[in-house]
Amino acid sequence: MDRLPEFPWDKLQPYKKTAEAHPDGIVDLSVGTPVDPVPELVQKALIDAANSPGYPTVWGTPELRDALVGWCERRLGARDLGHGNVLPVVGSKELVAWLPTQLGLGPGDKVAYPRLAYPTYEVGARLALADHVTYDDPTELDPEGIRLLWLNSPSNPTGKVLGKAELTRVVAWARDHGILVFSDECYLELGWEADPVSVLHPDVNGGSYEGLVSVHSLSKRSNLAGYRAAFLAGDETVLAPLLQLRKHGGMMTSAPTQAAVVAALGDERHVQEQRARYAARRELLREALLRHGFRIEHSEASLYLWATRGESCWDTVSHLADLGILVAPGDFYGEAGARFVRVALTATDERVRAAAHRL
Repeated sequence: MDRLPEFPWDKLQPYKKTAEAHPDGIVDLSVGTPVDPVPELVQKALIDAANSPGYPTVWGTPELRDALVGWCERRLGARDLGHGNVLPVVGSKELVAWLPTQLGLGPGDKVAYPRLAYPTYEVGARLALADHVTYDDPTELDPEGIRLLWLNSPSNPTGKVLGKAELTRVVAWARDHGILVFSDECYLELGWEADPVSVLHPDVNGGSYEGLVSVHSLSKRSNLAGYRAAFLAGDETVLAPLLQLRKHGGMMTSAPTQAAVVAALGDERHVQEQRARYAARRELLREALLRHGFRIEHSEASLYLWATRGESCWDTVSHLADLGILVAPGDFYGEAGARFVRVALTATDERVRAAAHRL
């Protein structure tokens, strides 16, 4: 399919083979996929709902919608949400990739996203045959033709966090120009040196969800990447047609997964335990990288360290592969990342210690 870019991870295979040849084995810090156990209470909820012979609903059970609304109010500070303000989706990547198409975007329409960004924002625009533009500051863009503006805070790959003042300014600009804002907040629970805030917070949106939708995932906070569990929250006038379209497309979260999400969002203890694991790994890797001559930028939140040695990212990837450590080259996320690498915190404690030792 000529309209899609080359799948970036395929280019990493030769370096993975080099890293795998290390006598002590590979330390794979390239992909942000959880490695720690699914919390027991979540597993139990999944098992208890295993006898689900009928079709689930796209909108989810009332219990699931209650859980989504309650979590947004408790964790994000959102106010006056109802069931019409939430929508479960089959993992956030599916949503990002197909959202422009589902919104009816096409040739002549523009999708805007950060200059350093998750590659699937571009893929989504291409699948819809829409144009795409990147930004450092969205308010400096020419708004003509922009139908969808992606925000991403905390950022993948950089870990940068947008503060309340900046989010408020961007939301006001987008509303002035009639641009729909989708805010990818999948790493919001993983703030280290900053406290990430949602566009659903009244200090940001002035008490109105008009033109705003936030995207949340349980993959990282609850180790549920294998469950494909995510959801949207925000403007009911945006979510209602999406719900109808997704009904036609059969885009439904499995009934056992819906039950698991209810359990996961109702429990904060496992989130804090997982945060503690990542915090310890982050500190170990951060110090080891700094001692090895790296400089780390941003990285105040999320599951990654954005690091550079002041050279081509591929030279850094090669150097670390020789040590048996695999990382993601920064140019996977845009040309602006050409001298950086993204180092994930998603490896076991033993593998992270091995990486730190080698460094």
